[in-house]
Amino acid sequence: MRFRSLISILFLLFFTSSAYARFVSVRPSSTDLISDGINGGNLVSGSVIKTVEVSAEEKEEACEQTYGFMPCTKTALGNVFLILVYGFLMFTAATYLSAGSELLLEILGPGIVGGLFLPMLGALPDAMLIMVSGLSGDAETAQAQVSVGMGLLAGSTVMLLTVIWGTCTVVGKCDLRDSIAINNQDTKGFHLKDSGVTVDVWTSYAARIMAISVIPFIIVQLPQMLDSTSGRHLAVLVALILSVLMLISYCVYQVFQPWIQRRRLAFAKHKHVISGILKHLKQHALGRLLDDEGQPDEHVIRKLFETIDANKDGHLSAAELKALIIGISFEDIDFDKDDAVGKVLQDFDKTLDAQVDQEEFVRGIKHWLIQAMGAAGPSGPDAGPRTMKFLDHFHVQTKREHALLGDNENGENDEESGEVADPKWITIKAALLLLLGAAIAAAFADPLVDTVNNFSAATGIPSFFISFIALPLATNSSEAVSAIIFASRKKIRTASLTFSELCGGVTMNNILCLSVFLAIVYLRGLTWNFSSEVLVILIVCLVMGGFASFRTTYPLWTCFIAYLLYPFSLGLVYILDYWFGWS
Repeated sequence: MRFRSLISILFLLFFTSSAYARFVSVRPSSTDLISDGINGGNLVSGSVIKTVEVSAEEKEEACEQTYGFMPCTKTALGNVFLILVYGFLMFTAATYLSAGSELLLEILGPGIVGGLFLPMLGALPDAMLIMVSGLSGDAETAQAQVSVGMGLLAGSTVMLLTVIWGTCTVVGKCDLRDSIAINNQDTKGFHLKDSGVTVDVWTSYAARIMAISVIPFIIVQLPQMLDSTSGRHLAVLVALILSVLMLISYCVYQVFQPWIQRRRLAFAKHKHVISGILKHLKQHALGRLLDDEGQPDEHVIRKLFETIDANKDGHLSAAELKALIIGISFEDIDFDKDDAVGKVLQDFDKTLDAQVDQEEFVRGIKHWLIQAMGAAGPSGPDAGPRTMKFLDHFHVQTKREHALLGDNENGENDEESGEVADPKWITIKAALLLLLGAAIAAAFADPLVDTVNNFSAATGIPSFFISFIALPLATNSSEAVSAIIFASRKKIRTASLTFSELCGGVTMNNILCLSVFLAIVYLRGLTWNFSSEVLVILIVCLVMGGFASFRTTYPLWTCFIAYLLYPFSLGLVYILDYWFGWS
């Protein structure tokens, strides 16, 4: 179906360009008459059609065809039609790039592919449009057209963090219990506080990275902030170098992030094992685990050791520790029991003899109890030495931490699980989709930019606002649809993936697309005069990034903040540019 629609559009473009015009050369003569082709082309009285005179104004009004054959027009409605056609082609390119990336990720996994290639491929259509907007014609023409690239850059960022973010919150909402969304349960309707989405802690990290990625914008804007004209070119160079370094750092982080995530998840599981064992010992203790001064009671802990020591040899073997762990309910959190035993031995066995004696057991349990009390904090639920509520708090805290780390080993693979049918064929298909998507984006980026400028000239609407509103709909539509579909599955895992991808898309805009933009400005000697646009990007990124950096649950009311930021951004740019004359 995708190929059929693409072929239809290409045929339409071909016939439109073929029927664009038939130029007639006018020879200087006294009659300026044109034959109708009858009677061998002789000009006889009955064969004259009309007189043609082409003025200089009409010649100047003729639009310039991209590549010499692409259709163009000077009318507003004609340019609207061409924007829709070229926009659809850019949407198709983004769809092919997205589909090819997912197939490649399925075969090769995360790491290099997921961390390096996929983020860049996702930003390729935007980067291509930004590039051609600054490379067309001479420096004067490029300076006039580069506002299209800035409009796309700002519009993509704002749309992802406002309209798409708010929509994903609405379609992905679930009931909230103890500030955690319950998977696949949506009975509260549109309750602003008791309904919302929960994401994992990695989404918070992605939001922080997104907020940090605006630093190059601040650097390039410093000369305008200081009202200096001498350092503008240098500021562009410094911002360009920094954005490239941040791009490299981000890709390296993405490559190693799965490994970091596995390490963090393993640590969270070990903490949950600790909380489960302490809770189990509390229930089976012959006395309180804390004495009257709030310190671990060694006498009670020694009695517990004797209870666990099944063969009464004065040591706890790996088998006895495993029997203890197996007998504890960990509330549907799956983990490797042998690995858990190994980690407990690492904590307790200081003599490295693969067993735990009584003194090692007492020291280890005391260390765990102190760790649990520290997790509760000075204002935690433990009101004094005679209460053990801090253990319940520690248990809930470790379970929440485990959930927010996004464990996907509990059978929650959705429909994505299953073996790859034919890796060789899928690799070829992925390569073809990527090549076709890149080719379409490269071919139709320039005509789209020219059409936006023609529409701006025909209507008097600044090209920035056209590219701010219209172009992101073409280049980010596939990403937006994918995010909304994932969010609609109403699970913490899919919500985490959705909002992480939104933050990642904005981060790539802020470093990859900005790097392309700054390189064009620096190499072509263009003027950086985008103060209002930069301010809008900073406000939206810092508001949404700051909000998502320090919380993992987004109640439904937060979608209104996201939605309102979109008209606010448009209005702010208009007021600053056309009322206050910012540049």
